[in-house]
Amino acid sequence: MLIAVWLTGLALFIILVVRTMSYKSSLHLASTLLLLSATTVAFAAENDATELAKKLQNPVADIISVPFQLNNNFNVGPDNDYQGILNIQPVIPVSINSDWNLITRTILPVISQPTMDGREYGLGDIQFSALFSPTKTAGGWIWGAGAIAQLPTATDDDLGTDRWGLGPTAVALKITKQWVYGALINNVFDVGGDNDREDINQMLVQPFINYNFLNHPGRYLTFSPVITANWEASSSNTWTVPLGLGIGQIVKVGKLPINLQAAYYYNVITPDEGADYQIRLQAQLVFPR
Repeated sequence: MLIAVWLTGLALFIILVVRTMSYKSSLHLASTLLLLSATTVAFAAENDATELAKKLQNPVADIISVPFQLNNNFNVGPDNDYQGILNIQPVIPVSINSDWNLITRTILPVISQPTMDGREYGLGDIQFSALFSPTKTAGGWIWGAGAIAQLPTATDDDLGTDRWGLGPTAVALKITKQWVYGALINNVFDVGGDNDREDINQMLVQPFINYNFLNHPGRYLTFSPVITANWEASSSNTWTVPLGLGIGQIVKVGKLPINLQAAYYYNVITPDEGADYQIRLQAQLVFPR
């Protein structure tokens, strides 16, 4: 029953973004889901919750999951509008042999975008990344390296670039008793598409520092800003640099672990028409192997 409630809530997330997105309604729905989880789900066993939280903070962990991440961006564009991006991000690891794993992640963005004519809703450009990662650590460090591809799948010109993109991606991190810290980086370069559209040359850097509470199993603080640089833009519009903090908790709905997270980030550097701040909400379904 509880699983059905959560799946219904996640479906409402998607419908909300595509059909009736507004920041007040999205925040109301998100807070309702978080309250529901806090009052009706059973927490995971102590050791399992703590270890699972740390695994999910590892981008190249050998674990299947489907994060639903709702990024609420405020004061976007010349009219200081709201932008909503629901990233659906299935993560599927593939075991190559006893020494190597291949970690695949697909990002499907469902977008509510302010435009000159009002607002556009639909699918943005899909990104697919694949990282090769050794099963054994090197001096306690975990790492992965591979490629990222961007596909021109947007349902409207305002929601995507109409260009194909390709580039390198890598991650390195370390896990201790309570801390998980590291960074992920990629750069997508233009490799084709509509020549009338702007070229792609964009870097993403995501440092992450997570502190896990041993006295509250499955609970953690997270610092994981998404820093971007658009190398095709003017110098004053190149960087987006957010600072903020979030909190997360592993819960269980029946036998299904879910990683819930809420975070706030203020953009200390942002393009002229970029967002001033962001509220990030996430429900990550976990399917331990």
